[in-house]
Amino acid sequence: MNGLTNWMEKYILPVAAKIGAQKHLVALRDAFIGTLPATMAGSVAVMINAIIRDLPQQFNSTYADSLAADKGIFAVLNVIIGINGFVWNGTLAIAGLIFAFSWGYNLARAYGVNDLAGGIVGLATLIQGISFGPSLSAALNVNVPQNIVDAINGTELGATIADGNLSVGLWGWLKLDHLNGNSYFTVMIMGAISVIIFCKLMLANITIKMPDSVPPAVSKAFAAILPATIALYVIAIINYIVGRIADGQLIIDLVQKYIAEPFLGLSQGIGAVLIVTVFVQIFWFFGIHGPNVLAPVLEGIWGQAQLINIDIFQKGYNGKTGTPAVLDAIEDGKAYMWVRGSFDAFAWFGGSGGTIVLLIAILLLSKRADYLTVAKLSIGPGIFNINEPVMFGLPIVLNAIMFIPFLLAPVVATAIGWGATYFGLVPIVTLVCMIVTFLIWAPFVISANKMDPAAGEQ
Repeated sequence: MNGLTNWMEKYILPVAAKIGAQKHLVALRDAFIGTLPATMAGSVAVMINAIIRDLPQQFNSTYADSLAADKGIFAVLNVIIGINGFVWNGTLAIAGLIFAFSWGYNLARAYGVNDLAGGIVGLATLIQGISFGPSLSAALNVNVPQNIVDAINGTELGATIADGNLSVGLWGWLKLDHLNGNSYFTVMIMGAISVIIFCKLMLANITIKMPDSVPPAVSKAFAAILPATIALYVIAIINYIVGRIADGQLIIDLVQKYIAEPFLGLSQGIGAVLIVTVFVQIFWFFGIHGPNVLAPVLEGIWGQAQLINIDIFQKGYNGKTGTPAVLDAIEDGKAYMWVRGSFDAFAWFGGSGGTIVLLIAILLLSKRADYLTVAKLSIGPGIFNINEPVMFGLPIVLNAIMFIPFLLAPVVATAIGWGATYFGLVPIVTLVCMIVTFLIWAPFVISANKMDPAAGEQ
């Protein structure tokens, strides 16, 4: 065991430390964390609507009709549903927009330049490359009365009828699918290009200089004008060239089709899920926060999948809403079986390693005063998935006897959760995963009873 630990200290720990300190990855991690107030608020709104609108319909076939009648208690529920809809509009419906600002802000902060201007550059980068309105041309194949043709052609709706063909060219309608979680990959790529250009120009002092008499806030804003303008023009040129080469297609649609969707597809395999699980545990064993180090992967891939699922849950799919809509979308490849929350639901209860179950095992089986003291102090934070007290207090970090269950338990639990999700057995599986995790931890807790705490455990 010591040999394995020494090998990992020599080869794994330096890599983990470099990843954890790489400023672009740290900025990306912080960008995801920065969106939490909005995404959590939106998630709460969707959850409440699921409880009072979608879930009852699965058990009561007349519930939807009662909601539609909008009388009595159902009128009150409709008010709550409507309010939650507004919250969703300003959070998850535009999650990509929020992330664009957060990414630009944190990346500029990592470079030590004007972070507010960096956030604005990131936001502007996304907006300039999205669709501002649909356009289509289709044969109607029906005889439209001339008075209707004249009425449509005489309005400013953006639609015309000529020679039996309908043409629609709306403008000024921002496409929500370009502003929600679908835009994450585009934001990460294009936002990085624009904000890094902005930062490099700021650091090179290619700025507009103002006299010392000008207030600092004004001088700071003027200093960002030239770098921001150059950065946004670079992105505009890229958008223009790609549009010409790709026959008018937008970069955001190309990225979604050729980068995001393949990555999201690969993320659904059990191999990818288990690899990430293993690396999170290994990083944590050396005291490096695994989910934070791998946040660009966890949030950038599985987090986006989760936002897409929540979006479909709220908006609906194939005429359905709630869980049935998501299940239909999964079958059509438009939603995802395994998302960011799946790790927490099936393996990381109480934190990475399923440590809330370890604490229960200690309270039930341990005879060691030091373990029992740490468990009692850690159980409260563990309920809220804060496991640093047990990680560093027991400790699990660099504790050879705890390495095997710390690695094995989440791998087994994740495999069970993935299989159960794939085969549609989800409702009872989290409890099963917790029991299995307990059975893996228990022998090691019992073995620790025979060890002298004063002698150490390395």
